[in-house]
Amino acid sequence: METMNSTVKITKKGQITLPKKIRQLLNSDTIEFEIIDDNLVLKPVQSVSGSLSSYAKKGLGFKSARDLAWEKAVNDKHK
Repeated sequence: METMNSTVKITKKGQITLPKKIRQLLNSDTIEFEIIDDNLVLKPVQSVSGSLSSYAKKGLGFKSARDLAWEKAVNDKHK
């Protein structure tokens, strides 16, 4: 496992830019934040496509189905 340190600034809107090398290591455009013992851990989310299948029959567009699946996944994790 590769160890890497990087310092970035948080903007007024709460945004950060992940350095390119970190983005390449994550190999995903969706990440999950988790706090473990006062440490922030970024975990790549490899695929959300499986979570969309249950919404396919509802006649929702892709964006709506993705948003509903994402909201359900977040709510289930933090209940």
